[in-house]
Amino acid sequence: MINILLIFVYLLLGIALQYVKWFPSDSYKLINKFVVYICLPALALYYIPKVHWDNQLLYLIGVTWIGFTLAFFLFRFLGKKYGWSKKLVGCLIITAGLGNTSFLGYPIVHALYGSEGLKMAILVDQPGTFVVLSTLAVVVAALYSKEATSGAKIVKKVMLFPPFICFLTAVFANVLNFDFHDYFQLAFRKLGSLLTPLAMISVGLQLHFDSRSQHWKFLWIGLAYKLLITPALLFLLYVVILKQHGLMIQVALIEAAMAPMIMASILATSHGLKPRLSSMMIGFGIPVSFVTLAFWYLVLEYI
Repeated sequence: MINILLIFVYLLLGIALQYVKWFPSDSYKLINKFVVYICLPALALYYIPKVHWDNQLLYLIGVTWIGFTLAFFLFRFLGKKYGWSKKLVGCLIITAGLGNTSFLGYPIVHALYGSEGLKMAILVDQPGTFVVLSTLAVVVAALYSKEATSGAKIVKKVMLFPPFICFLTAVFANVLNFDFHDYFQLAFRKLGSLLTPLAMISVGLQLHFDSRSQHWKFLWIGLAYKLLITPALLFLLYVVILKQHGLMIQVALIEAAMAPMIMASILATSHGLKPRLSSMMIGFGIPVSFVTLAFWYLVLEYI
């Protein structure tokens, strides 16, 4: 569980750097670009060629697709009903719709369910969370930001998004049963390993604890959806309706209950979608999720 402790260390380091006068206050922008354009593509090229397909894996892959789709319709509805700004709606869709299924999910699942569970967690993350981030989330970010929103421009933005290009390359390699040379794999793994420290430092640099902030209400709405409503709906679908049980379903539901995704916050921030709220979703979501994850783990022990 050392990885989980390190996440808090990196977050606190980012917060501390806010008070270092010689450290540029907008340095998080450069960090975000490195994470998006270097670290994330490296992870896709490392993991995806190693995935082996099975129809049962749809229960794992479907976690994020279902969660993100429901987030889109829910927050879009609430935004229209209560007159929320487009930026607020876009921020909540992206940050509440995507879970931290890798850098929180991997160590937590491994601790709870061992190496077999970890293999399943990778399938929740790569064909699920990663692809949704690289496609649907990019579309939402473009639609709800100030950018031009013509269909052609959105398609172009998705197709030219470096992580998506690398995802397609990795899928092509998987179909051909091809994996990269060991030297390339080492490079991909090393670059990918920088994602968590850099992303959490970036979040820390943007995190502000303002008790009078107008974002508190929306923070708890977003976290309620991500940490409680999403896993509850998937529990209803997978366990109650489809009568599914076993390790795969337990891993799927624990991953569904993970805190908001670090990269989701970075994507929202890079498009100007309520950067402070985006950072708060991570900064508060991670510690709160340990309480809700304990609850869901106890629930799943009885299915």
